Parts: sequence; structure tokens; C-alpha cells
Amino acid sequence: MLAVAGVVPLIASAAPPEAVSAAANAAAAPHTPWWVWPLLLFITTFILGILAVLAGVGGGVLFTPIVGGFFPFNLDFVRSAGLIVALSGALAAGPGLLKRNLASLRLALPVALIASTASIFGALIGLALPKNIIQILLGATIIFISLLFVVSKSAEFPKVPGADALAAALRINGIYYEASTGKTVEWTVHRSVLGFLLFIVIGVMAGMFGLGAGWANVPVLNLLMGAPLKISVATSKFLLSITDTSAAWVYLNHGACLPMITVPSVLGIMLGSFVGVRLLAVAKPKAVRYIVIIMLFFSGIRPLLQGLGIWK
Repeated sequence: MLAVAGVVPLIASAAPPEAVSAAANAAAAPHTPWWVWPLLLFITTFILGILAVLAGVGGGVLFTPIVGGFFPFNLDFVRSAGLIVALSGALAAGPGLLKRNLASLRLALPVALIASTASIFGALIGLALPKNIIQILLGATIIFISLLFVVSKSAEFPKVPGADALAAALRINGIYYEASTGKTVEWTVHRSVLGFLLFIVIGVMAGMFGLGAGWANVPVLNLLMGAPLKISVATSKFLLSITDTSAAWVYLNHGACLPMITVPSVLGIMLGSFVGVRLLAVAKPKAVRYIVIIMLFFSGIRPLLQGLGIWK
């Protein structure tokens, strides 16, 4: 509690009164020693980091609903930490993906411009809406994502008859070495206009809920626009480093970032991811994926019922 007491005045010097009030709420549960919450956060995010790697999902989509639903923190702080959790993973992976020519700048930059602009508006909307509305929308979104994971499939090399006019004008194409076949793969995309419009929606949702956006980026890039799966995954990861940065600045500017929540969360997710990578060779990712889907579904029910006033 002393650490929280030290952080709150710092926020008070730069944040509006509503953010300071939210900071005080984050230090709820007065009978619990302050160090219990960072410790529980570290343990929880460490497990989430392992599961995220094994299930092939980003850490942010697990972090926000689980921590927001089961920890006594204000949802603004949780969403801010969720963006920084997703951002830290993307920044760690981005340089390596660019060096391997898997993350495409020609594909990422126009999409990043659209999604990052939309994420700023999403963050502003999220901070302006009442808490119960955010909880209802967050719960409904998480349940939708869990169902999306059940029905969505990926295509390693989608068939693209040719670049559409917009993709051709922007020169969105590339070539990379596919180690599994020992061949080089040339690719381009189509349905660019529809894909770009969907990234407006994705950006708004990423900023509003602090979920990251890998869960939506990959299906749009791969299934709709026709980018190869590896290019879609790598470009999505790089894309998060731009989109989440834009939204995270809005939360930071409003004082909605608490180190007591953010620091152990980032450390837990990163260390869990390292362990998850090592377990990947022996684990059964399909079984873990179903566990994550069930976790997401019940994590979505929690904020939905909280927002409706049914489960306090």
C-alpha cells in the first residue's frame, strides 16, 4: 500500500481529478498488504504468457478480461496495462521479423496509419464512456473473440488472382524464403479497400478495450486480403507496435497508467512467453487452444455480468 500511496501523488501532479480518483480505487482492498497484488499479477501474467504462446494468441487479449474481471483494479488502468503488455511483446519481436523479411513495411504502413488513428479515437471513447458500458461492451467483445477462435481457420498460402488497383498503386507485394519448402514465395493482396475499412473498426476496438489487435489483424490480412499466413502473423506483430503505441499515449496522457499494475504484468508476460516457447515442442497446442477459448469465454461473462449489475 505504501508503493501505491507513493504513486498516486505522482499521478495527481499531472493527471485530471477523475484519473486520481481512479488511482485511489486501484489501491482498493485496504486489508490486503500492497505487495500481494503485484505478486498475484506477476504469477497470473506468467501463466498467461505461457498459455498465450502455446495457444498462438497475443497476451493482451487474455490480460485485459482476466485481470479486469478478477482483480480489484479500475478498468482504465487494466486497459492501459493491456496495451503496454501487447506493445512490449510486439517491440521485442518486431526487429527480428523485419530482418527475416516476414513483416512487410509496404503492407503494414498504410494499415498502421489507419489503425493507429482509429485507436486514438477508441482510447478517447473508452475513457469517456461510463464504466458499466465499457464492461458490457468488453464482455460481449471477449465472448465474440472466443467464438471467433472456435470457427476461424487460416490458409497458409491463400490464392490471390492478382493485386487490386489500390494494392497495385501502393505496391503491396513482396517475396520471402519459405524454409519448410526451400522455395521463395511471391505474394500480393486483394480486397484492399474492404480490409482497410475493417482496420478502422479494429483500431477503435484495440484502443477502447486495450486488447491489442492480433486476434483480428491476422484473419483480415490472411483470410480477407490474401497475404500468406507467416506474412500476416509477422506483419500483425509489427503493426501492434504502432497501433498500441498511439492508444497507450492517450491513457498515459490521462494519468491512467499505474506502475504497480504495468511493471509486474510486463515482466510476467515476457518471462511466461520465454517458458512457453520452450514448452511448445512438447505441449499439445490444440488442447491448450481450447483451454484458452474456455478461459476467454468465462472471462467475457464476468465483465458482461458486472456491467449489467448481475455479478458485483
